[in-house]
Amino acid sequence: MQVVVDADESLAAFVAHLRFERGLSEHTVRAYQHDIQGLLEHAERMGRGGPEGLDIGVLRSWLAKLTTTGKARTTIARHAASGRVFTAFCVRRGWLATDPGLKLASPKAHRSLPGVLSQAQATAMFDRPDPGLAATAATGAATDDSALAIAQRLRDDAALEVLYATGIRVSELVGLDLDDVDDARNLLRVLGKGNKERTVPLGLPAIKAVGAWRRSGRPIMATATSGPALFLGARGRRLDQRAVRRTVHARLAHVPGAPDLGPHGLRHSAATHLLEGGADLRSVQEILGHATLATTQVYTHVSVERLRATYDRAHPRA
Repeated sequence: MQVVVDADESLAAFVAHLRFERGLSEHTVRAYQHDIQGLLEHAERMGRGGPEGLDIGVLRSWLAKLTTTGKARTTIARHAASGRVFTAFCVRRGWLATDPGLKLASPKAHRSLPGVLSQAQATAMFDRPDPGLAATAATGAATDDSALAIAQRLRDDAALEVLYATGIRVSELVGLDLDDVDDARNLLRVLGKGNKERTVPLGLPAIKAVGAWRRSGRPIMATATSGPALFLGARGRRLDQRAVRRTVHARLAHVPGAPDLGPHGLRHSAATHLLEGGADLRSVQEILGHATLATTQVYTHVSVERLRATYDRAHPRA
């Protein structure tokens, strides 16, 4: 027997399912919510309000409307995937007798190669001297303002080292707690998408940077509200993702020839450099926390492109 619910109720149940049953990140949940709200509003305009009105005609009309508004193929493909997840959920809830999403095709997204740093640029990102640190070291004195600036620099150095050393997502970085760092074994415990926990290795530069931050930086910024958070913002609370993005952009702006990348660019760079250094694809998949090997394989394309570009520049008969 088919159950009838209104659009708002079905959307709220779907969001709760994504958040609490599937454990998806808030960013992913918001993306699904936005897509399905648009689908339900489109169905309402067609006189097919509520999930029970969804069929293959409504779904195709929705995607066609997105196409006419100039949406990219990748955006349309994402909406189609969201629609299929939602209709399958509606079938399980008894709101649809059959699943129209099974018949829904979507355009194959052009998979662009992610931007990456060269290994020299990645090294240069950490080599820039800080005048404030040098001046304090020379005089042996620090004002409250300079102490805070030094603490922030130590935090930023540690955060960048961890991002590049491990290839973790920025959401995973800011979610780290103090006891997630295993100094004895140079390991990091990471809580990833779907609340899946994994352990990734930390290089010695990252271990040293995190240690310096914990000893000399974090105590300056910590407050009663800091809790166990490893990385702290200016007010002592858990560091915000936007602050990390600003730090990455600002640091790369001082590296000659470096592309303007965010934290995800450091993730791409770490994966590419691992593969270029001889790491096998399965190991890189485990480090990055990818659910499928197909997601990791894009980095082999990056490495091949870089190899081809090097060949074209260097070989006299390229």
